[in-house]
Amino acid sequence: MTADRHISVLREEAVRALAPERGGVFIDATFGAGGYSMALLENGASHVLGIDRDPSAINEAQECISLSHGRLQLVQGNFSDLHELAVKNAAHPADGIAFDFGVSSMQLDRPQRGFSLKSDGPLDMRMGQNGPSAADFLNTAEEREIARVIRQYGEEPRANRIAKKIIECRKSAPLTRTSQLADVVLTAIGRRPDARTHPATRTFQAIRIHVNDELGEIERGLRAAEKTLRPGGRLAVVSFHSLEDRLVKKFLRARSGLVPMASRHDPSALSHDRKTPSFRLLSRRPTLPSETEVAFNARARSAKLRAAERLDSPIYYETNVGEAA
Repeated sequence: MTADRHISVLREEAVRALAPERGGVFIDATFGAGGYSMALLENGASHVLGIDRDPSAINEAQECISLSHGRLQLVQGNFSDLHELAVKNAAHPADGIAFDFGVSSMQLDRPQRGFSLKSDGPLDMRMGQNGPSAADFLNTAEEREIARVIRQYGEEPRANRIAKKIIECRKSAPLTRTSQLADVVLTAIGRRPDARTHPATRTFQAIRIHVNDELGEIERGLRAAEKTLRPGGRLAVVSFHSLEDRLVKKFLRARSGLVPMASRHDPSALSHDRKTPSFRLLSRRPTLPSETEVAFNARARSAKLRAAERLDSPIYYETNVGEAA
């Protein structure tokens, strides 16, 4: 069983961490082209529930469904609703859950989706193909808000200059194309001679994260996974940039008892109020892709895999992941 439209990063390592040879029910919370799902089924999983917020991923998965011989079930939805979807589709409690955060190659490679600055397309960026688009945000938001998004989610130090140029340009005509946004950023900050990426890369990342509420989805998705896994069940999470990995690292360190889950908004949830860990880390350090994988798939170069095992204890805390100490 293979899915050849998209190369799943750290697939072998993630599947090894999930240990599907035990059999049981697994959830691929970010189905994409089905790489993790099919690998889980090939390696002993009894059943896999695949979830994806992008209707295109669900609509194009007929080959995977056929190859699974009834062991793969797909549903459209956000992985923040993973617990409810698992209960509704007889996948609770789960023996393993896989997450692969970020944008898929299928989305990046289709200009009409508006994710990539390499090919011109509509300024969309919506994973679920609903709600306000990137163009809606950029043409209506205040300069201060645009700068905040670019700085916070793109870690772009020149966010103010970019936001100012966006406001200036949209006065003449609305921003509707990815090429327009790329040109605006290039005009605002220029290009360093030694730069390996386009100067608009961070801005595109930031706007995409904002439009899809990706970090909020990760926080809610991790908490949903904690509710959904059975004791002994495994969690494997692949992230692609520092903002994603930071949330995963804080969540797992707190849930494994390495640091307390303390909220700056809740004085009662301080370091002395430690609870029984709900996860055991399978490794203190993240697993990184091999040089061979990076050479074969450039998308893998920034990937990190973190994995843990669910313990027989209550949910740790219901605070935001980003509020961990």
